[in-house]
Amino acid sequence: MEVLVQLLLVAVGFTMLVKGADWFVDGSSGIARKFGIPQLIIGLTIVAMGTSAPEAAVSISAALKGSADITVGNIVGSNILNVLIILGLSAAITPLAVAKSTVRVDIPVVLLASALLLILGWSGTLNWICGLVLLVVFVLYLSYLMIQAIKNKETKEEEEKNLSIWKALLLTAVGLVLIVWGSNVTVDAATALARIWGLSERFIGLTIVALGTSLPELFTSVIAARKGNADIAIGNIVGSNIFNILFVVGISALITPVPFQSGFIFDSVVAIGSIVLLWGCCAKDKKLPRWSGFLFLACYVAYFLMIL
Repeated sequence: MEVLVQLLLVAVGFTMLVKGADWFVDGSSGIARKFGIPQLIIGLTIVAMGTSAPEAAVSISAALKGSADITVGNIVGSNILNVLIILGLSAAITPLAVAKSTVRVDIPVVLLASALLLILGWSGTLNWICGLVLLVVFVLYLSYLMIQAIKNKETKEEEEKNLSIWKALLLTAVGLVLIVWGSNVTVDAATALARIWGLSERFIGLTIVALGTSLPELFTSVIAARKGNADIAIGNIVGSNIFNILFVVGISALITPVPFQSGFIFDSVVAIGSIVLLWGCCAKDKKLPRWSGFLFLACYVAYFLMIL
């Protein structure tokens, strides 16, 4: 009976995270527009980070609760799942177009960030210095994106939602409450399941929690692929992976030392390998073909069986 209750709590927590992130993005974007903040800045910060809000909330909450294995497991697991499952499903539905800048800059950056996480965590702990290094790299990357977007004038204006300032404030507040509350519910329930089933927090973080917090990316990418807007899928995933490592782990390590157990070395190598595989499949033709989607899915099945 307790298992069913905890599974229900996990589902409720995930729902709160996804809906909370959605409302938070709408509300905070509305507030930013009211104060005349450029659409470029909104797109590169609030909206881009919105789909990673669940990972951020869960990981930071887990770090504060002393369940640091879930912190690192959630991020590394989400990044592996983002590439192998989400892009795998999206590419299996329809070939995905890849922007030249994604191949030349964004994929190398996420590869660098993944390698940096492995190097910093090799000693066994991610301390505040490691967190600061990750955040500095994140600020540099964000600055580069802004400069390039302004220089090339490639940023498209999004359709503005006519929200009153009060509605925008309400959505932001409610969204933030749902994200924080949902993260607490998810971490507590996932930790309880790990204890009941005799599974490690590492496994729970790499699988159940990683899948749940990746739901925004999953829905966005798969629906975009089905609607023929496949070109946004890879950018969404790559951007999320960069944010997950540099910002989420950076903030978590800045708040409290985050243990990086030896098992995460293998998982980090798999995460790096998945990025290399993605880069290899799309570098030549600037397209992710259907066969690569099935290859990604097969690779995830193999990885899952190895950590089971």
